[in-house]
Amino acid sequence: MKKVGLVLVCALKTSVNALAPSYARVAESVAERVAQPVVDRRDRRDALASAAAVAATLVALPALAEEAPAAEAPPPVAEFPTDWGLTQDYYTDAAKVVTHMRLATGLDKGAPNMEKIAINTKKEMSDFVAFYRRFTNVAGKQSFSTLYTSINVLAGHYTSYGPKFPVPEKRRKRLYQEYAEIEKNIKKRR
Repeated sequence: MKKVGLVLVCALKTSVNALAPSYARVAESVAERVAQPVVDRRDRRDALASAAAVAATLVALPALAEEAPAAEAPPPVAEFPTDWGLTQDYYTDAAKVVTHMRLATGLDKGAPNMEKIAINTKKEMSDFVAFYRRFTNVAGKQSFSTLYTSINVLAGHYTSYGPKFPVPEKRRKRLYQEYAEIEKNIKKRR
C-alpha cells in the first residue's frame, strides 16, 4: 500500500511541476512579453505529459494494490528447541538451520529464551557454514548460496546489536522471503 501512495505523490508532483511556470519564462521581463507575444509549445507538451503520467498511474493502481503475500512469521515459541547441532546430511541440516533461523528472526523483545535461542542459532549457523562451504558439490547449490546470504545477514545483526535485540521489521521481512526460497530449493534438492 506504501507503493500506491508513493506513486500518487510522484504523479501529483509531476503534474504540478508541468503546469508551473518555467524558470526561463519567469526571468523574462513583463515588457518583453507584452511587446512580443510568444506561443510557448512547452505548456501544452508539459500538460499532456502530466496528464499521461496521471493516466498511467491510475491504470497501474489496481496492479500495485495486489502485492505478493509476505512470508509468515512462525508461531510463538512454546518451548526451547533441543535439536541443535549438525547431522552431516546437507538437506537435513539446511532445513534445521532455516527452521531455527526463522524462529530466532520471529522473536520480539522480551520473548522467553530469546537470548539463548539467538546464541544457539548463531553457533549453529557458524558451524553449518564452516562445515559445508568446503564441499564444492554443496557450495554450488542454490539453497546453499541463499542460505549463506541469510546467515550472513542474521549473524551480522547479532554481531552488531547482540542477542537481546530483535530483528527489525524490514530485515525480518527480507529474511522470511529468503527462508521461503531456501525451503523451496531444499524440497527440490537444489
